[in-house]
Amino acid sequence: MEKRIEGKNCVVTGANSGIGFATAEALASCGATVYMVCRNKEKGETALSKIQSSTGNPNVHLEVCDLSSISEIKSFASRFSSKDVPVHVLVNNAGLMEQKRVTTSEGFELNFAVNVLGTYATTELMLPLLEIASPDARVITVSSGGMYTTPLTSDLQFSDGKFSGAEQYARNKRVQVALTEKWAEMYKNKGIGFYSMHPGWAETPGVAKSLPDFNKWLSGKLRTSEEGADTVIWLALQPKEKLVSGGFYFDRAEAPKHLKFAATRQSHAIIDSIVDTLRSLV
Repeated sequence: MEKRIEGKNCVVTGANSGIGFATAEALASCGATVYMVCRNKEKGETALSKIQSSTGNPNVHLEVCDLSSISEIKSFASRFSSKDVPVHVLVNNAGLMEQKRVTTSEGFELNFAVNVLGTYATTELMLPLLEIASPDARVITVSSGGMYTTPLTSDLQFSDGKFSGAEQYARNKRVQVALTEKWAEMYKNKGIGFYSMHPGWAETPGVAKSLPDFNKWLSGKLRTSEEGADTVIWLALQPKEKLVSGGFYFDRAEAPKHLKFAATRQSHAIIDSIVDTLRSLV
């Protein structure tokens, strides 16, 4: 964890607070050039100056992009590609749990738009820059232990039944784990490692906003953002031969993707059709 990574370029989404901020700060303190992808320009600029000040690393940059919008992600990817810099580490951290059903201007359910479609589009559009950084390139997606509670479903936008933000979030996080598995298989010859991880339950602004009762009930017992980010940093710094592409990690170790008797394993068989759907939407 003391490794220096000067000359490495790291892109972190949702980097102005919580686990994203802690990740960006830790990578900057390792000497990396860090690109913080944030929705809100003012909050992003505040976070950026904090990280530059705390780490003494001037090579930290802000990229403004709303990851609930496919058109904004495409515009960001196009702008970023013109810099012609290899991407050594992409951290898909941005996520949200919106309890009510909200539809984006592009017509997508908001949780799905950010957690699934945004993650998929960002990763796919960054592939050429990740390839330039191979064989050291890696994609780390911040999932959640909530995914253990639900199988993969093709009802990606929760069109059937009474909407539940918490359940939709868990479904989205299950898609991220299955997607990571699929990417590892699809791009195994491109020199890119794909990993998903569970940060544990951390006391972040996102948890406070989405699960206020849970946050209050467990106040002081949850992990800090830095503790939540620990495995992300670990995955970014380890030699790739020590890691399993497609794996799901928790506390610096590979973890099972399915609980015993939870009947979620077979559901991953539909990931191909889900990828087809995501590709057509993007």
